[in-house]
Amino acid sequence: MVLLVIDAQKEITNDRLYRFQEFVSTVKMLIKTARECGVEVIFVRHDDGAGTPMAKGLDGFEIYDGFAPEQNEKIFNKQVNSPFKDTGFAEYLSEKGETELIITGLQTDYCIDAAVKCGFERGYKIIVPQLANTTFDNRFMTAEKSYEYYNNFIWNGRYAECISADDTILRMKGLQK
Repeated sequence: MVLLVIDAQKEITNDRLYRFQEFVSTVKMLIKTARECGVEVIFVRHDDGAGTPMAKGLDGFEIYDGFAPEQNEKIFNKQVNSPFKDTGFAEYLSEKGETELIITGLQTDYCIDAAVKCGFERGYKIIVPQLANTTFDNRFMTAEKSYEYYNNFIWNGRYAECISADDTILRMKGLQK
């Protein structure tokens, strides 16, 4: 089991996100529990390329301070929505023999959706804890509608098991040695 924190970067982790405070507190608790239980925490950052606020080397590219990785934790950088494409992430998971991913982060309707579906297609058991992903309003849907659509309709029971953060924590604690 691995806890994956996707694209929670300084440029986009802010109070314009749907249920921002709940998202931050949920992800912080999941990270804390994972570390206490020996569940590996892996971070993924999105590089939008030169000339953008989320370009590698800029402050906006860095991981949100509230979720700061510890020195020994892995960080993979990507340039597309999926964390599996050309990042070394899939190979790393394969080498470690991982079969289960807890997916958290940003944005529900972009990179989280890609991670859930691509992980599922690669045979991983996917867990999506409630209020551990979020997004912004877009021109088609409010952030709330996007969150509800993906978490409660598209993913749950198809690509992932969408469960409470408390149930996710209990599962991580069940792995304690």
